Amino acid sequence: MDSWIRFSAQSQAKERVFRAAQYTCTLLGYTLQKGGAGVELLKTVKQLEAHVSLTRKLMRLGNSAEAVEAAKRAVHLSDSVLRLCLTVAHLNKAMYFACDNVLWAGKAGLLPQLDQVKWSQRSFRYYLFALILNLTRDAYEIRLLMEREARSSHVGSKATWTSSPPSPNPSSLTPENVDLSDPSSLPGAILPVRLRRQCHLLVTVLRSNPPLLLDLLKNACDVFIPLDRLGIYPTGEGFVGACGLASSVLSILTIIHPWLKLKP
Repeated sequence: MDSWIRFSAQSQAKERVFRAAQYTCTLLGYTLQKGGAGVELLKTVKQLEAHVSLTRKLMRLGNSAEAVEAAKRAVHLSDSVLRLCLTVAHLNKAMYFACDNVLWAGKAGLLPQLDQVKWSQRSFRYYLFALILNLTRDAYEIRLLMEREARSSHVGSKATWTSSPPSPNPSSLTPENVDLSDPSSLPGAILPVRLRRQCHLLVTVLRSNPPLLLDLLKNACDVFIPLDRLGIYPTGEGFVGACGLASSVLSILTIIHPWLKLKP
């Protein structure tokens, strides 16, 4: 109960719940349409989705300032790649929220002459760029952790070899001792072994770093939304609804359990 009270007291948490409801309506509308539901029911679901979306836009008023502050903090990171990715991503989120606020004013009737399609496309472009930078940051951190894991494994294997010399292994043959008369010793046969080793490192790193795994999954799900809305990679309402719902649930998990949130 205490966790729920803390969760419900946060405006970001409430916005995530509304986001999950919005994409649930998107997925439900697609499912009902495929199932041949009545026109009135589909219209009701669409209206509910529109109302929830408008409520979310209202709850995000002022989020641009928070994104700018996050960008200011990211500028001081020591790692140059993280500094670049996070700073530019936060600035793009600030622009996304600003466009979203203008779009809310248009939908609420405060700016009746606003070109809503134009501002919607503009906001999704900023959102897409921010997500691409977040995915770049995730890939960078995964690479660093894989290199660290490979070095620690190499040190451990060297210690083992010192105490007990290993028997010859064809999969570890170097170019100097490759036997050309044996096809299994050619580089083409060694490549799958290296690939399996990299996959094993990737699984090990993601399994031991749940915050990084959740952030990667969340960003990977979210990126399909602007890609679809901008017409770059149309996937359909059903897929967009499923991705939006999945990423919303993952975001809610990081709010309920703060240790699952990737830092910085």
